[in-house]
Amino acid sequence: MKTNLLTIAATALLLAAPAYAAGDAAKGEATFKQCQACHAVIDDTGAVLAGKGKTGPNLYGVFGRQAGTYPDFKYGESIIAGGAAGVIWNEAEFIAYVQDPSKYWQEKLGDKKAKSKMMFKVKNAEAAADLYAYLSQFSPAAAQ
Repeated sequence: MKTNLLTIAATALLLAAPAYAAGDAAKGEATFKQCQACHAVIDDTGAVLAGKGKTGPNLYGVFGRQAGTYPDFKYGESIIAGGAAGVIWNEAEFIAYVQDPSKYWQEKLGDKKAKSKMMFKVKNAEAAADLYAYLSQFSPAAAQ
């Protein structure tokens, strides 16, 4: 009986612990060099934290944001529909999306004609997790 209580207590502690990205942020920074052609990370004060691109939306604080809702950015129809359907950028959604954006929207929306304006694809789930770990650092919540 004591063993079961200890197992339950240990499991509860693990589940209550804060979640951290499983990827390698340093490797993600290297991957982001390809992303910065289109994206930048600019905080609320206007400071550029990473990247220099202006074609894609700002990625500051992207995690926890509803898809297709960054102000003053002209999104494609599929990402707007995804956001309206409740897609919130988190680790799992981001990793699936960046590996094949158009395929992601086709599956998520159940529409074979869905597409993404983002043509770049991250080569695999590990690189996508690394990118997530890197970008996770750029969030108002990360500063707390």
